[in-house]
Amino acid sequence: MRQPFSNEPDSDPKYRMETDALGPKAIPAEVYYGIHTARAIENFPVSGRPVHPRLIEAIAVVKKAAARVNGRLGLIPADVASAIEWACDKIAGGALADQFVVDALQGGAGTSTHMNVNEVVANLAIERLGGTKGDYHLVHPLDHVNRCQSTNDVYPTALRIAAIRLLRPLSDAYASLQEALQEKEREFADVLKLGRTQLMDALPMMAGQGFGAYAKAVARDRWRLYKAEERLREIHLGGTAIGTGLDAPRAYIFQVTDTLQELTGLGLARSEFPMDGTQNMDVFVEVSGLLKAAAVTLFKIAGDLRLLASGPAGGIGEYTLPAVQAGSSIMPGKVNPVMAEMAGQAAMRVIANDAAITWAAAGGQLELNAYGPLIADSLLESLEILGRAMPLFEQRCIRGIAVNEGVCREHLRRSTVLATALVPHLGYEAAAEIAGIARREGLSVEQVAVSGGWLTAERAADILNPLQVTKPGIPGE
Repeated sequence: MRQPFSNEPDSDPKYRMETDALGPKAIPAEVYYGIHTARAIENFPVSGRPVHPRLIEAIAVVKKAAARVNGRLGLIPADVASAIEWACDKIAGGALADQFVVDALQGGAGTSTHMNVNEVVANLAIERLGGTKGDYHLVHPLDHVNRCQSTNDVYPTALRIAAIRLLRPLSDAYASLQEALQEKEREFADVLKLGRTQLMDALPMMAGQGFGAYAKAVARDRWRLYKAEERLREIHLGGTAIGTGLDAPRAYIFQVTDTLQELTGLGLARSEFPMDGTQNMDVFVEVSGLLKAAAVTLFKIAGDLRLLASGPAGGIGEYTLPAVQAGSSIMPGKVNPVMAEMAGQAAMRVIANDAAITWAAAGGQLELNAYGPLIADSLLESLEILGRAMPLFEQRCIRGIAVNEGVCREHLRRSTVLATALVPHLGYEAAAEIAGIARREGLSVEQVAVSGGWLTAERAADILNPLQVTKPGIPGE
């Protein structure tokens, strides 16, 4: 349980005293964060969620790059630089996750998150050099860990790195989903079913064609997500507070991006106009918009599958989705399309997050956007949710879908959709009359066309061949 803070000096060994511009504060002796983090804990108990761990890890990598360059240039002592790098490696590997305690939603454009990392890195490095937590004369969170840096260039840079790292597996997940849908396209290539527009009977189609259309939409999403990484590669690290680079030597500015590129293995590039990266968050809006487009596709597919699998006795029932759990606490035997419902909810969350990102990015003022924490929290959540939902939806729903061919045939037999094939031969009004008679008398379109003298039996069979009306062209010609 977190120890309470105090504003009064205390000789209690359970605490250490730290001081900032607002005065002294007692900090629990065992924690690795310091006074800036302690104040943020008190100021922002908002969402109850910590900052996304991928962002913390990315900030640690940025800190490592900065320490390496600062040590190389003699801006901080070599042993301090080495200790900071060691501490950053620990954090980037997931260590001390319980020390990153600032709420995901916070004022200050991410300064509280940034200082949380600075303080934990400093205290880890202090211990590495043989000191005790709070001995900031050995390693200082600002003078050493934050040398040549500002929240305003570190935080957006780290967000880009974190987003790229989540984007790559998501792109792979979409590729796998596309392949699964293409497999279903081939599996059901010869299964006739009703196509529907506005939920009403429209034209015959192959079940495989529907899955093929889904696969094409997912392929576009896959390509969009693959290209989205390009938007995130340009960083303005070295721009410091407002992009002018004040307090960062030119050698540092040029070397730190190359070093960060080496450490991450990502194709990062230095911005030619760093103030742009400080002022503007439109890149994250663009990436979120691409995620929203992918979520829209996911929602559409999941909704279609729920509809086509509805029933099974009182609905459409043309598809059977895998049964993965019992569906009701009171209705025995009921099985719900829970994986499609999960996918739909994940899509809704991504769409909602996009709205938050849009407003937050639009809210930037002059040389900084104060709403970076909301953008970061929403974007990384969207990436993570989709990244988890897609493989589950693919493996536990798409790959196990079965088509009920008997139901499909019966729906097609009872419909009048084949009347459309008669239009080029008999005209719209005659075809409509035939469809109306068939519907009222419970006959097939072919039976009415022949018995009413519109077509010979041979000609009707030729025109109304269901296998022909699922292809381009005029049936019977």
